Amino acid sequence: MVGLTAPDVHPTMGVKIFSAGLAACVADVVTFPLDTAKVRLQVQGECQTSGAIRYKGVLGTITTLAKTEGPMKLYSGLPAGLQRQISFASLRIGLYDTVQEFFTTGKETTASLGSKISAGLTTGGVAVFIGQPTEVVKVRLQAQSHLHGLKPRYTGTYNAYRIIATTEGLMGLWKGTTPNLMRNVIINCTELVTYDLMKEALVKNKVLADDVPCHLVSALIAGFCTTVLSSPVDVVKTRFVNSPPGQYTSVPNCAVTMFTKEGPTAFFKGFVPSFLRLGSWNVIMFVCFEQLKQELMKSRQTVDCAT
Repeated sequence: MVGLTAPDVHPTMGVKIFSAGLAACVADVVTFPLDTAKVRLQVQGECQTSGAIRYKGVLGTITTLAKTEGPMKLYSGLPAGLQRQISFASLRIGLYDTVQEFFTTGKETTASLGSKISAGLTTGGVAVFIGQPTEVVKVRLQAQSHLHGLKPRYTGTYNAYRIIATTEGLMGLWKGTTPNLMRNVIINCTELVTYDLMKEALVKNKVLADDVPCHLVSALIAGFCTTVLSSPVDVVKTRFVNSPPGQYTSVPNCAVTMFTKEGPTAFFKGFVPSFLRLGSWNVIMFVCFEQLKQELMKSRQTVDCAT
């Protein structure tokens, strides 16, 4: 299971939640420019503005953004991103093992694939409803541009929360919950279950020990599988969340509009930065997560022995 850092050490639920939140924040800070590039590529083509900058590729998008809007633009929405990880990743990752044990109790001694998937569905779903407002604000801040006479919709993170709540109603902060729920259920299941299975297989078959190289390989494979399955839903989610009131009548309408105007390839816009971001995010997060759990449990055992 993901929750075991050593054969005889079982981290507590509190340790898992804290480690997951902190590890996710570290991963977010490092990979945030890739996420911003992904968002810009995903919304590109949505509105054909005369003289609008066209982004090409991951590095091209990052370079263009840095040159035209300043390097700090790559981190626009970071506070909301960190708030998202604290309220979202800490729950979906930190509670995964505990929920998995709940689905396994009284049945098999080793968690089945069904128990792992059920745990991923449950923690992913719960976390979305709690963290959705932070997702809405993050995406909108990343997508907005001040070029070509466009006045920014928001001046900062808390300004965005206030304006969305006052102009679109409180439920505006939960806009796009349906596609985000679909996206994160897919991501959570694929990411955690693939990582879990890969780690188990590598350790069980004695290919790698339960250490950093094993965690790195498992996380990278999980990141690729997750990107392939979640990209179409992720693009629709980004477009719908970023859209002003009235542009799309519903999530299906957003998907149909994308398909008719831009073709099926629109659903995979930003795929490369999505993989670079998810792959690197997974590697940083899971490696930090495993090491943090291990160190926290060692510290706890030391304190217990001292007392």
